[in-house]
Amino acid sequence: MSAARRGQRKAALVVIPLLLFVGAFAGARLIGAEADDNPFVDRPPLAVSDTAGSAAASSATGDDQRILERLAAVPQATWLTPEAYSTSQVGGVVAKVVAQADAQGRTAVFVVYGITDRDCSGGESSGGLPAQQYEQWVGRIADATGSDAAVVVEPDALATAAECGQVEVRTPLLRAAVERLASSGATVYLDAGHASWTPPQDMARMLKQAGVEKARGFSTNVAGYESQADESAYAAAVSSALGGAHYVTDTSRNGAGSNGEWCNPDGRALGREPAAVDDGGLDAYLWIKPPGESDGTCGGGPPAGTFWPERAVALARAAGW
Repeated sequence: MSAARRGQRKAALVVIPLLLFVGAFAGARLIGAEADDNPFVDRPPLAVSDTAGSAAASSATGDDQRILERLAAVPQATWLTPEAYSTSQVGGVVAKVVAQADAQGRTAVFVVYGITDRDCSGGESSGGLPAQQYEQWVGRIADATGSDAAVVVEPDALATAAECGQVEVRTPLLRAAVERLASSGATVYLDAGHASWTPPQDMARMLKQAGVEKARGFSTNVAGYESQADESAYAAAVSSALGGAHYVTDTSRNGAGSNGEWCNPDGRALGREPAAVDDGGLDAYLWIKPPGESDGTCGGGPPAGTFWPERAVALARAAGW
């Protein structure tokens, strides 16, 4: 995740009341495909079996095992990166998870995370694919998703595009990815950063440029720690600026809010567990970032994306588990 998470840009929230007021009376066109069809109402998110978290639970003992088993049973998203799943592999991985979701009457939730110069400002999750290879990789994902999957597209890609000089590269790639995934029948959410990062009206503009009108809507606080109050206000403002777009919020690690740090900060806690909302613009609270996964080699953590049992247990205990 980006180093920009270190800064707390609360000034962005000053504009929220005005945006909400304007949005209520502007009569703007609703953004988002199939805007009345919340996928999580009838098909809750899937808790994938055979994850690193479930493996950690099976080898733990005592109260740690209890916590890790409970954690593994909570629905969490499957992250797709080209480093983990190549173009030739990723379709099979997606198809396996989708089949598991179909068998249980649930929604498979994926995160597509492989855009060119990914994590360009943070460096802990750097990588990604060149443009042409990226489009091919996304195409394989789209071919395997079907209509019973939800896809979060490229956390931080828009929020960091300007500071990394990637606007002209990423905007068309995101637009093409959103359109390709949506055309497969998947429910698509284009990432919108979080409350302490980009002013809502600026993010709404970037989302429009990146093709959010082809998506169900947007996602917020992915892998973040922002409080639910801040995220609710931010997401409502972005939604209003888009004419009422739907959204999902990552609550996996925001139970204690943010302390201004983004990489394995101390004193954080699990947030509310995933649940469909179907009230206004908010579709669901989701655990998009598996809470036991490290943010990177900081604070004693392993490389980004590695399951870290001690961190998972600490977050759970801080939440009263």
